[in-house]
Amino acid sequence: MPDLFQVTENLKRARGARSQLDAGREFIEVIAFATADEILAVLRAGREHDWLGLPVWANNLAYRLACLQRPDDPELLREAAGDLLAVGPDWDEHAEALFRRADQLENPASPGRPD
Repeated sequence: MPDLFQVTENLKRARGARSQLDAGREFIEVIAFATADEILAVLRAGREHDWLGLPVWANNLAYRLACLQRPDDPELLREAAGDLLAVGPDWDEHAEALFRRADQLENPASPGRPD
């Protein structure tokens, strides 16, 4: 099975509907079984070269899978929330929920981030 770095690069470079479909399918197959550490390594490395090199759906999926593996990691939740805020207002509500969850994890007595 190809590694996550390779399928991510394939997805970034795919041109044409068929090529994008194949690259997307391969990306999903590999990322579904990747660890949170592998996912974050790919996202962070990719961000250094091209902030939005991945399609938004792939980026959102990657962070979602990492957060599902580490639901009690406030640093990861904030990173994912910041990424959601960066791609448009459609995801702001989800980003704010992640920020609130991170705040609650760090300070359980706090009601969360003020609106």
